[in-house]
Amino acid sequence: MSLDALRDEVCRANRDLAAAGLVSLAFGNASGLDRRSGILLIKPSGIACDAVVPDDLVAVAIADGSIVDGNLRPSSDTPTHVELYRRFPSIGGVVHTHSSYATAFAQARLAIPCLGTTHADHFDGPVPVSRALADEEIDGDYERATGIVIADTIDALGGDPLAMPAVLVASHGPFTWGSTAAEAALNAQAVEIVAALAHRTLTIAGDAAVLGDRLRQRHFQRKHGPRAYYGQPAGSTSPTASTESSRS
Repeated sequence: MSLDALRDEVCRANRDLAAAGLVSLAFGNASGLDRRSGILLIKPSGIACDAVVPDDLVAVAIADGSIVDGNLRPSSDTPTHVELYRRFPSIGGVVHTHSSYATAFAQARLAIPCLGTTHADHFDGPVPVSRALADEEIDGDYERATGIVIADTIDALGGDPLAMPAVLVASHGPFTWGSTAAEAALNAQAVEIVAALAHRTLTIAGDAAVLGDRLRQRHFQRKHGPRAYYGQPAGSTSPTASTESSRS
């Protein structure tokens, strides 16, 4: 993907966060990475996600975090994004929001429990919460320390960031990622959905049981496993799309 194409994708990811109701004011940000050049593009600091245009995005080198292109300050969370890209070579997009339900779990310092199959369709187990940052981390390189605790949380689960593409940062909010910026934004939507469902379920029944391993694995594997059969094969076209294409 060219940097111009990446600009369009990252801009769209930021706007998708706003359209989905996951961000308000200037909270939140999305970035995308071109691995070949080692350049990430990220939303500028203090600009609302739905106001971003491609030319606003700031280009940052993941090698040293320096700005290589752009007239605006990058998001204050840029060092967090940089750290995640460095630690996880398989990811190509990172998103941070302050979406209401997921942030409530983060502020409570609680993982989002897997209570039903909707959660298991997207996440193989509870969405984890990080440890709290130590005073010296808060007073020091705070944003990079945030990236480190996120990555350490994933490493403790087995180290595959695409198997669990989200972490709640204690007292802060959710960070998500994916192979692309678009995928990271989709995962941010999924985190908010399962957080809202968990909150409502626990409000109805505070002793609601977590989903059993067998049913959880069946739902997760049918969408994400090596023999996944949910959805359509890559490159396939729906009959409706084919018909519309033949008419154009």
